[in-house]
Amino acid sequence: MHIPVLLKETIAALDPQPGCVYIDGTLGQAGHASAVMRLAGESGRLLGIDRDGEALVRAKNNLLRDQIPGTHTLVHGAHGDIGTIAQANGFEQVDAILLDLGVSSDQLDTPERGFSFRQDGPLDMRMRNDAGETAADLVARLSVPEMTTLFKELGEEKRAYAIAKAIDRERQKAPFTRTLQLADCVAKAVGTAHTKGRHPATRVFQALRMAVNDEMGDLRRALEAGIRLLKPGGIMAILTFESLTDRVVKQTFKAHCGQEVSLQQGGSEWRGILPKTELILKKAVCGQPEELESNPRARSAKLRAVRRVED
Repeated sequence: MHIPVLLKETIAALDPQPGCVYIDGTLGQAGHASAVMRLAGESGRLLGIDRDGEALVRAKNNLLRDQIPGTHTLVHGAHGDIGTIAQANGFEQVDAILLDLGVSSDQLDTPERGFSFRQDGPLDMRMRNDAGETAADLVARLSVPEMTTLFKELGEEKRAYAIAKAIDRERQKAPFTRTLQLADCVAKAVGTAHTKGRHPATRVFQALRMAVNDEMGDLRRALEAGIRLLKPGGIMAILTFESLTDRVVKQTFKAHCGQEVSLQQGGSEWRGILPKTELILKKAVCGQPEELESNPRARSAKLRAVRRVED
C-alpha cells in the first residue's frame, strides 16, 4: 500500500481552506490530494495530473471509495505540461499546487514496469509505458562517453566511466533487456565496497529513469508554469527524493524570491525572476523518526514550499 510521504507537513505547508482550487501535478494514488480535498470541502476543485494511466485509474477509484468531496478533474499527462493542462481545464489563479517527484511504491513493486534493481523485469522505466524510448533502448543506443555523462549528471555516479565501459563490453555479447541483468553488470563494475550500504546500481537506475522520462526538463517547466498559475497568496509545495532535483527546486525558488539590492544612489530595489514568491519553509523539511520507521520511502524525502506575492 502506498503511504503518502510527509503528509502532515505537506498539508500544513499548503494550508488548504474551504473552496480551495488545487492542482496535484503527480497525483499517484491521490493520497495527498485526498487530504487536501477533505479540507477544501464540497466547493473545492481538484486537477489531478499523472503520466501513468494505471495510477490515474487507481486514484479515481480511491477518490470515489473514500467519498472525497469537491469536483475532481483527472488528466493523463506530464506535470511539465501543467500550464497548458490547467488552462485547457479552466484552472487559472489556483490556491495550491503539489508535485511529489518520487517513484511510487506501486511502480517500484511491479517488476513489469522495470524500475527496480531488486526484482527482475523488462528494462523499461517509462512512467507513461505506452510511448517513448525505454531504458533498454538508451543502454543500446548511447556511446560510452554519452553513458558516462548521463551517469555523472543525472545519477551523480563517481564511477560512471567504469560502469559505462562494463556495460559496453557486455552489450557486445548480448543486448540488455532485463533489470537484474543490468544491475548485476553494474554491481560487478562498481563493487559493494564503493556504495556504503546502497545498492551499487542505485545511481545508474536513477539516471536512466530520469533520462527516459525527461524528469529534469519536466521539473523545470512545471516549476515555472506552476508559479505563474498561483494567485497572490497561493502556495506551491514540492517533495523531492534526490539531491539533484532538490537542488533545482531550491535554486528556482531562490530566484523567484529574489533579494533587495542596495543602490549606489541610495535606496534599494528588488531583483529576481517574476512572478515573485516568498519562502514558507526557510529550509527543507525532512521526515521525523516515527515516520521513517513506518515508511522507509520517506528517508530521502525533502519538502520545500513558496507563496506567491504581488509582483
